[in-house]
Amino acid sequence: MQRTILVAEDDADIVELIKLYLESEGYRVLTAGGGDEALKIVERQHIDLAVLDIMMPGLNGFQLTRAIRQRYDLPIIILSAKNADSDKILGLELGADDYLTKPFNPLEIIARVKANLRRSYQLNQHRRGEDDRRQVQVGQLVLDTHALTVKKDGREIALTPTEYKILAHLMGAPGRIFTKVQLYEAVCGSYFEGDENTMMVHISKLRDKLEDDPKEPRYIKTVRGLGYKIERPQKD
Repeated sequence: MQRTILVAEDDADIVELIKLYLESEGYRVLTAGGGDEALKIVERQHIDLAVLDIMMPGLNGFQLTRAIRQRYDLPIIILSAKNADSDKILGLELGADDYLTKPFNPLEIIARVKANLRRSYQLNQHRRGEDDRRQVQVGQLVLDTHALTVKKDGREIALTPTEYKILAHLMGAPGRIFTKVQLYEAVCGSYFEGDENTMMVHISKLRDKLEDDPKEPRYIKTVRGLGYKIERPQKD
């Protein structure tokens, strides 16, 4: 099945370059020169993955990411000249699954598109109901592998697809330590230099959503110098 990729970018030369490489890999590519146009495309057509610039006419990339994530689960890759850590963190916090900076290697974009689509496909496979354990529970956290939901004390917690995949990986092996590289490869299929910081942001956001006190986490523990693990919290 041919996958459809949306590229939202106001630089025509960059659009043509990305489109050329994506189409050479067999993808159908739709393009938009601004955020408002891109959102209309998402609303009217099935999009498998979006590559978004930040600085665009109309809705900027951050606003567009927020608008898409409120209604759709498609993978989002931000591609921007903004390379400050604060911009990367904001993009990931708003729901982007990946963040690349300009100048870029077109082959890396292809690799990341494939990795994010692969992760999305794996999630959809779970949604179709593989005969795994339906629920995984650690403390008051209950992860439903069919409904793709996470609840704490009976209350559903909204997670991005990437956050869900990280949590599912950790909860699948309580007490086991995973390095940042192992987690990233499990979620996206490939690791690139600099992705450790991206994983740290995702872990931080998970703690904000899951922990009573993110600064003193009871579930997602940092094992200094090694990585992360999830534990069943001790009763107070």
